Amino acid sequence: MATLAGDLRGGIIGRLLPGIALSTVVAIAAVLAEPALKALAGGKVGIPAVVIALLIGMALHPLANVPRFEPGMTFCVKKMLRWAIALLGLRIALGDIIALGLGTAVLVIVAMAATIASGFVLARLLGREAGMGALGGVATAVCGASAALATATVVKDYRNKAADVAFTVIAMNALSTVAMLVYPLICLWLGLSEQQTGVMLGATIHDVAQVVGAGQAVSDEAANAAIIVKLFRVFLLLPAVLVVGWWLTRHGGEHGHARVPVPVFAIVFLVLCLINSVLAGMPAIAGVYAPLRDLLLEASRWGLLIAIAALGLGTSLGAMARLGWRHIVLVLGTSLVILLVGTGGVLLAG
Repeated sequence: MATLAGDLRGGIIGRLLPGIALSTVVAIAAVLAEPALKALAGGKVGIPAVVIALLIGMALHPLANVPRFEPGMTFCVKKMLRWAIALLGLRIALGDIIALGLGTAVLVIVAMAATIASGFVLARLLGREAGMGALGGVATAVCGASAALATATVVKDYRNKAADVAFTVIAMNALSTVAMLVYPLICLWLGLSEQQTGVMLGATIHDVAQVVGAGQAVSDEAANAAIIVKLFRVFLLLPAVLVVGWWLTRHGGEHGHARVPVPVFAIVFLVLCLINSVLAGMPAIAGVYAPLRDLLLEASRWGLLIAIAALGLGTSLGAMARLGWRHIVLVLGTSLVILLVGTGGVLLAG
């Protein structure tokens, strides 16, 4: 019996190892390439490793598109990804969210809800899959690439799903980079205070890194407000994913009643957020907790990199090219919605 169990484990590991190893090599290459590419650009503009990993993976798709690599790549995208996202809960503390104030929290929730809804509406108007609307809407509303990957776990499989996810990840990063450069200028033109600027940037820019960059380009006060608002959006990843999963099940299923999908990773995300909120405020154990937290967040970073490398390896550039202009219009539309609602709310709040 022990021999049989060992053979089964060995067989499973043997099937998964090639795809995991290839995805890991691509992730390592992306991490090494990130500073080199930034240096080539004069040190001012860089491409995040997550996007580099995706692009390298897609370039190697012809090599990876064989049965030998498929099980491990599927494991990375389906399993490793979920746990990497769950660990992101350690980045957030409830105290930071409470400090926002009720008005800011309401503004963020309304802007996010309008953005997610606009994703579905635009997908329908443009003749795209509802899944693409979910990916674009949630990625824009929450936290870019990570939110797109999380949403993919509750979107049913369809013909071009992998290409849609890859497109969304690339588009979110590109739009976030543009926003990082342009949105502080909009705030200056509108005459917003540093606090208002931070709220606007945190409520409207897609990815965390670009929020930090945009805020720091203004001032420390703006950066602090922007980060807290952005982390509140990240905290809402759980309800966003659950609501979208429920909506897709209710409106896309064959049964007469809906069943709400409850991804385990999303529950773990929330639990870790609560744990972080408690332990971060206990100086007596900070010496033990802080290094452990940093280690787990680093594991999350690598898990996301390997998962997105696997996603790229499984994505055909030809399939991406066939997506067309409608996908671009969709993500531009969701980005415009969150910008207008978020900025308008800040102006109305005065």
